[in-house]
Amino acid sequence: MLSVGLSIVSLARFQFAMTTVFHFFFVPFSIGMGFLVAIMETIYAVKKDKDYLDMAKFWGKIFLLSFAVGIVTGIIQEFQFGMNWSEYSRFMGDVFGAPLAIEALLAFFIESVFIGIWMFTWDRFKPGVHALMIWITSIGTMLSAIWILAANSFMQHPTGFKINNVTGRVQLTDFGAVISNPQLWRAFPHVILAAFMTAAVVITGMSAYGLLRKKKNENIFFKKSLRFGLWASLIFAILSAGAGDLQTRQIINDQPMKFAATEGIYEDTKDPAPWTVVALINAKDHKTTNQVEIPGVLSIMSYHKLSGSVKGMNTINKELHAKYDKQFGKNMNYYVPPKTLFWSFRVMTGFDALIMLVSLVGLIFSRKKKDTIESHKWMLVVLGICIWVPFIANSAGWFITEFGRYPWIVYGLFTIAQAVSPTSTVATLLFSNIVYFLLFALLGGVMVWYSRQTLHHGPYYEEADSKQNVDPFAKEAFGK
Repeated sequence: MLSVGLSIVSLARFQFAMTTVFHFFFVPFSIGMGFLVAIMETIYAVKKDKDYLDMAKFWGKIFLLSFAVGIVTGIIQEFQFGMNWSEYSRFMGDVFGAPLAIEALLAFFIESVFIGIWMFTWDRFKPGVHALMIWITSIGTMLSAIWILAANSFMQHPTGFKINNVTGRVQLTDFGAVISNPQLWRAFPHVILAAFMTAAVVITGMSAYGLLRKKKNENIFFKKSLRFGLWASLIFAILSAGAGDLQTRQIINDQPMKFAATEGIYEDTKDPAPWTVVALINAKDHKTTNQVEIPGVLSIMSYHKLSGSVKGMNTINKELHAKYDKQFGKNMNYYVPPKTLFWSFRVMTGFDALIMLVSLVGLIFSRKKKDTIESHKWMLVVLGICIWVPFIANSAGWFITEFGRYPWIVYGLFTIAQAVSPTSTVATLLFSNIVYFLLFALLGGVMVWYSRQTLHHGPYYEEADSKQNVDPFAKEAFGK
């Protein structure tokens, strides 16, 4: 036995969190990049502006890179269900299998077929027809997100099922209820809009770095890409915040402990409820101290009105014990990780607001009547650094989604401890954690390196290279 104080459950949770978060780095980015490239190519098809054709081709390379890495990281997660979460697979297989099978057979099939057609047919279709290929690919990526989120939403708020008394497993009774789950249709807009924002911020940041290189033949290209990315960043950051508000209101009803933790509330608030900006949270003694509060704001955020109190974690914990003690026992701990959720929520919302601000300032500096952004190098550097901001914000949002479900893996039905494979050991989990971390670090490094190389070569690299690289056996290679 290893005397390192790490339990099998905690190691399995860490591994799942690590692989899920890393996979979630690339999936929203890939979805968003495909959508924005489709818009670029559509603008070219309508306006016949060649700059937008060059933009679609260049940013399409980044899309293909993210798509490939996203697939590899997704496959790794599938292995985990059998290796480390076999009890979960047995319990949830009847429900979990249906949306994942549809995702693979329908959505992923659409993506993989049409992305191939789009890649190799730039000169074989009319612009409008070719743009249709990337639109179908983009729609396929969004359909994949729907089916994956349908499975995850069941874990957050189970619907359309019954427990088989013989097998003790979840049995699907109403597929329509699964795909109409209110959690799904609150989470999907937030995830998709955040995906669009992520891609827009990356386009903006990489374009800023392109402008810093000061290559005259690339100036117009990166300037248009920058403006395109800034507008998309601002629009989708605002829309993502609005969708997040709708999702939060659903969480208040379905998972009140998660919501209370994101606000650091242990005791019931007064009416109207103040919003805690920052605080020190004592998870051991279930107390919050040194709060900086804004009166009445939490009521507005929670209920969209000037009144209304919010239940604290202590009250909710008592309610959950009263509801589930017969099933799970009196020793169950229903407190979610409050520090993780409290600060993750502030990172997510704070970075979303930062993107809005930076995008607005960037648009002001790059407006046509007074375009001064190239003379403000500090602004270009800030835009470049902001490339990493949406990835951190997305990860923080995913922490809230997954850690806020504790102690269940399927809310109210199946705990995390019950879901771990009986054959898993501390040694095997520790070894696989190290292997996965190194593999993900390699994949991430390859993605960043190739993206940097693509930016370094610039948008006209292939065009210039094709003129220089003559067939060595052609007569042109030997002169006149």
